[in-house]
Amino acid sequence: MTTAGPSYESPSASPAPSASPGCPVRSGAAATAVRLSGMTYQQTPMELYRSLRAEHGAVAPVLLDGDVPAWLVLGYAEVSYVTGHDELFARDSRRWNQWDAIPPDWPLLPFVGYQPSVLFTEGDEHRRRAGVITEALEGVDQFELARDCQVIARQLIAEFAGSGRTELMSSYVHLLPMRAVVQMCGMPVKGEDTQRLVDDLRTSLDAEEGEDPVAAYVRVGDRLRQLVKDKRAAPGPDVTSRMVTHGAGLTDEEIVQDLISVIAAAQQPTANWICNTLRLLLTDERFAVNVSGGRLSVGEALNEVLWLDTPTQNFIGRWAVRDTQLGGRHIRAGDCLVLGLAAANTDPLLWPDAYVGAENAAHLSFSSGEHRCPYPAPLLADVMARTAVETLLEHMPDVMLAVEPSELTWRPSVWMRGLAELPVRFSPVVQ
Repeated sequence: MTTAGPSYESPSASPAPSASPGCPVRSGAAATAVRLSGMTYQQTPMELYRSLRAEHGAVAPVLLDGDVPAWLVLGYAEVSYVTGHDELFARDSRRWNQWDAIPPDWPLLPFVGYQPSVLFTEGDEHRRRAGVITEALEGVDQFELARDCQVIARQLIAEFAGSGRTELMSSYVHLLPMRAVVQMCGMPVKGEDTQRLVDDLRTSLDAEEGEDPVAAYVRVGDRLRQLVKDKRAAPGPDVTSRMVTHGAGLTDEEIVQDLISVIAAAQQPTANWICNTLRLLLTDERFAVNVSGGRLSVGEALNEVLWLDTPTQNFIGRWAVRDTQLGGRHIRAGDCLVLGLAAANTDPLLWPDAYVGAENAAHLSFSSGEHRCPYPAPLLADVMARTAVETLLEHMPDVMLAVEPSELTWRPSVWMRGLAELPVRFSPVVQ
């Protein structure tokens, strides 16, 4: 088993062509390309999506960190088309025609630097790798997971129940799915080693100013290599062990890379789903009557959030296999496409009367097509999120915001949608 940290495929090894004259930054759309950054975008992204649609339609030219060009796919039909046509828009990032312009410390490198992960595989290899993940997750008993999450929730609530107030993001929202996911994967629920892993995962996915996402990603890989080694020696009833012992015979490095995908996809997006649902329940008067433990209203809130405040608002990405057309745009071979999941979910062509039918589940929050979140991952995320919200409301039926709703701020991220803090107050509960 290799002990080296994760390494990205060298751009010089890429089969992609050099920067194409038709790529977004050099096309006629370059003058109006919008940077996916800035406080206005971070706090009110829907306003940007509306303006981009008005000016460019369903596919808009944008600039990523360092003014690297890409296309943002805004339309519901267009995102569905991209995710449904792997032969045109593939996941292997070595196709990118911008590698010559990417520095080694580019903050988005953990997202797009090619690695031997299920995220970047295609065809039969993707089906093989995704099949292992699916079967490993199918081994998770949803009733046991709900019970485990309830136990974790009660333990976390007990730590602040007597104070009458807390900041839920740090004391509850992020901790619950983290502990649930590492327990599913066979790691200790608590401990400095586990906490460092979660901290590094957050940094690699959603770095704040001054943090090094690439270094954090290396540390995540190192810790999971040790976990895989431990499970090879002593398998148990957990996701990692089922991947290690699967008949597909994945290598240690393949398992490490796929575990990173599983843990990262389960932890932070689920935490933001919990956060955004609690925010909706605590700020929207439609839920005020039933907020104290109303199970139906919780279910409606969870689904509405996936439409209107989806935890993963943008996903990078797909790379054009050849020259093609999308949304009236000429996409060149090697161009990068960012999937605008949040924009697609609120596409006015999908909801022409500005009414988003949150009662249905045709949203794209878990993506679609062969590379969507593998079944049953969305069901397991729902178990974690629903249990977290319902248990909190059951123990603290009078919980309310400790600040005005307008004082809540979103984390400065183009990719994830979640609050920086969620301060609340409630009647102190003696445990």
